[in-house]
Amino acid sequence: MSRIGKMPIPLPSGVDFKMGDGKATIKGPNGSLEVLVHSLSKVKQEGAELVVSVDDKDDAQSRAMWGLTRALLANAVEGVTKGYEKRLVVVGVGYRAEMKGKNLEFQVGFSHNVPVTPPPGIEFGVDAAPGGIESAQVTVIVKGASKELVGSTAADIRKIRKPEPYKGKGIRYENEHVRLKAGKTAVA
Repeated sequence: MSRIGKMPIPLPSGVDFKMGDGKATIKGPNGSLEVLVHSLSKVKQEGAELVVSVDDKDDAQSRAMWGLTRALLANAVEGVTKGYEKRLVVVGVGYRAEMKGKNLEFQVGFSHNVPVTPPPGIEFGVDAAPGGIESAQVTVIVKGASKELVGSTAADIRKIRKPEPYKGKGIRYENEHVRLKAGKTAVA
């Protein structure tokens, strides 16, 4: 039995659910999301809750799709009500990030600035540097309704300049710990 799949998903007021053609559409205050529902899973609305079920509870594939479908639907419901957010910290002397309209522009040690355009459904923001990291310049905020899209966009931004292992310069997640290597030592 799938322990995750058995749990019903509460639908807050203001959230609409429709099922059709193997897709579940969830609309809320933060927008609308579509979730593909596997053919082994069944989704129905019972009052103010969504219930996910499968026909064959002994089949491993069915149990896997049961829990996956429930998790994807729960993420979509939370996304259209509260939304998701990832924070990235730009660390390094001379490294910067600034807003240019809706786009971000990074100065991270290349000979040119690196522009980043948000995909549909994603918003960028820039905040002051956090206190805990030395030489942190600015915090970049990635917000949106889709957990998957927020995570992949944040990962793409981090790939622009990953934290290097000697000084820790680069773009990192806010709570990411970068293990620093010892540099060369002078021999006396």
